[in-house]
Amino acid sequence: MTAPGSPSSEAATYSRITWRLMPYLFACYILAYVNRVNVGFAKIQMQQDLRMSDAVYGLGAGIFFIGYFFFEVPSNMALRKVGARRLLGPIMIVWGLVSAATMFATGATSYYILRFLLGAVESGFFPGVILYLTFWYTEKHRVRMVAIFSSAIPVSGVLAGPLCGWILKDLNGVAHLAGWQWLFLVTGIPSSIAGLATLFYLTDKPEQAHWLRQDEKELVLKRLHEESQTKKGKGGHSLMDAFRSPAVWWLGLVYFGVIAGNYGIGFWLPQVIKETLTKDPVAIGWLFVIPSVVTVIGMFFVGRHSDSTGERRWHFALSAIVAACAFAASAIPGIPGTVGFAALTLANTGVLCAFAVFWSLPTKILSGAAAAAGIAWINSVGNLAGYASPHAVGAIRDKTHSMTLALLALAAAMLISAVVSLYVTRRDGRRA
Repeated sequence: MTAPGSPSSEAATYSRITWRLMPYLFACYILAYVNRVNVGFAKIQMQQDLRMSDAVYGLGAGIFFIGYFFFEVPSNMALRKVGARRLLGPIMIVWGLVSAATMFATGATSYYILRFLLGAVESGFFPGVILYLTFWYTEKHRVRMVAIFSSAIPVSGVLAGPLCGWILKDLNGVAHLAGWQWLFLVTGIPSSIAGLATLFYLTDKPEQAHWLRQDEKELVLKRLHEESQTKKGKGGHSLMDAFRSPAVWWLGLVYFGVIAGNYGIGFWLPQVIKETLTKDPVAIGWLFVIPSVVTVIGMFFVGRHSDSTGERRWHFALSAIVAACAFAASAIPGIPGTVGFAALTLANTGVLCAFAVFWSLPTKILSGAAAAAGIAWINSVGNLAGYASPHAVGAIRDKTHSMTLALLALAAAMLISAVVSLYVTRRDGRRA
């Protein structure tokens, strides 16, 4: 039997915590992300049924993030007071119902309203989980946990692609509902069910974990206290520190570029596949799996190498640069569809590798109330790109009938993120 506090005992304790929390949070994020981007698949049928232009679709896809922006910081502050279980559970129940209700959209106005409401409800989930992880893990472990959690994004593509393609083709017309209506219903309800389960499953803090021994609870709390004292020794972090810190604002800009790249692909890739490779919904769904699988592999190796070396800033910056180059390559006029698809696959991998490494940066410099507000604020500012990016792509497509300029804009966004990230982390370059 290992002695309490020994390295092997500590490793066993964190392993127990990880196996208890991460698979469940991972599954919940898959549901969240599918409900966020299922509109990209629904567009294949919905756009014609509701007579929407590309600009209207892009605005509705992106208006999700306006609701997200206004409610994210209050939601994260509320999580510190009421706990993850009592906040995340109801959030999931309601967002599942709102997502399912999108099946009743009849035009641009109802589409906009439902997407705005979905963003407002879901706004507390991702930053809430990032904050929640700081209640359990020190920075030493947290980077890997965020990478695990973030890998739900490409995994959601592996699962959602074939499912959405099948729904659009085989359920179209069943019970007098269009395939896109079934798509919102089938992908929305599981989130509400998971929300009910969350009310009973999640444990808010280590001291409340009945599944940990007393010495394991004390070890986790001790490590968190040691890290907190170290950060206080560097100047302390109150709520207002998050908004006074120039680094927080710079990181918001960096994250803006990453999110622009992410949703530039997420909301439009099914349409690109339809226009360049195949119009069959099932085939589109299976092709959507390819970028997701490649991205999972890329995130695993980048995250593992970053953890083994302890280096963050260049792992982030080089991932963003790879994405920028791949976006630019995919924008070459007359490029064969298969080559363009391969370039977008590489771009998707670069974007999400950067995404996974990114959250090691703000959690390294903030703690306490500043961490809650800072994480939420960076996520809020960055996710405004989720509004701007799909709307801009749609407007560009309507005017040029091409993706070329849109892809070049995404390349520029990723390149700016890389350059700014190197600037803001330059003082701590050896350890960031």
